[in-house]
Amino acid sequence: MIFSGVLIVTSALLVLLVLLHKGKGGGLSDMFGGGVSSSLGGSSVVERNLDRLTIGIGLIWLASVVALGLLAKV
Repeated sequence: MIFSGVLIVTSALLVLLVLLHKGKGGGLSDMFGGGVSSSLGGSSVVERNLDRLTIGIGLIWLASVVALGLLAKV
């Protein structure tokens, strides 16, 4: 089905987008080197656009999960 394909693609994109986010504190990102500050991606515009893209993909993911749930019920 088309919703299964959308779910797989958006799941992979969500994983990548979440990993691209800058670490905010002493979590797992610091353990794997995310705590090292770099001057390459520190722009606030880039962070805002990444946040918007992550939220958009997350909403598409949520809609496909709901659609698959409704189709499985039928």
